[in-house]
Amino acid sequence: MKRRNFIKQSAASTALIGLGGLSVHSCIGETKKHITILHTNDVHSHIDPFPKSHSDFPNLGGLARRATLVESIREENKNTLLFDAGDIFQGTPYFNFYGGELEFKLMSALKYDAATIGNHDFDNGIEGLLAQMPNAEFELLSANYDFSNTVMDGYVKPYRTYTVDGIKIGVYGLGIALEGLVDKKMYKETAYLEPYGIAVDTERLLSEKENCHLIICLSHIGYDYKIKERPNDLALAAITQYTDLIIGGHTHTFLDRPTIVKNKMGREILVNQVGCFGLNLGRIDFYFDGDENRKADGISIRV
Repeated sequence: MKRRNFIKQSAASTALIGLGGLSVHSCIGETKKHITILHTNDVHSHIDPFPKSHSDFPNLGGLARRATLVESIREENKNTLLFDAGDIFQGTPYFNFYGGELEFKLMSALKYDAATIGNHDFDNGIEGLLAQMPNAEFELLSANYDFSNTVMDGYVKPYRTYTVDGIKIGVYGLGIALEGLVDKKMYKETAYLEPYGIAVDTERLLSEKENCHLIICLSHIGYDYKIKERPNDLALAAITQYTDLIIGGHTHTFLDRPTIVKNKMGREILVNQVGCFGLNLGRIDFYFDGDENRKADGISIRV
């Protein structure tokens, strides 16, 4: 199947789904293939639910609940992938005590497929990140962090491809500029590359050389800013040509459903982010019909 046949049309709407993993869209038409993308961002070491007495998020969140929800969705659709858009570390005593070990082990138990790297994932230093890599049974992806002169060289890939029900999916990662945000001694010789150009080059490679039908960016550059010159997901979506979905992080932006942005070719693509602290799980469902057209539904599910 050629990628150009998959991008003839796209649409996004609020999905009809509850916490029990009900069918997302029962009237999609002659659906031939169905791919579900689940995602989190900025979990910040929040493993337990918030206490009932919490002023903003009483009795919400928690990894056990997320695991139950993820499992119910996988039972509904075996063609499901799970991703994270960075800032896995820092935010509760679990990180202070275990240094990221527990976070990576639990993500592995949930069978995450890949994650990108956020600025707080350097909070135990680049050596601390390396020390936890044996606990990560998932890929770390970043196309614009060059680790070649660091101890993390060889542990991070720019992208990864997955073939699910005959559909080839390319996933690449982007990180935020570290200078001024993270102490230099934490990331050392990690080189930051301008994300827009890297994204355009990587998506072209995934489309034209890897022949991917669906392309996803895991971004930790931020949804949007008042200072428009700062790289952000909305501007990134507008300059891309082949990317279908941007899963964002960093700005803790709570979206009830994905934002639709027209890309460089005038095609509608999706940008999504689900806030922070593991309170929500993002779900995007891609449907491919018999004529190889595709549609998408998206929603943020409260955990």
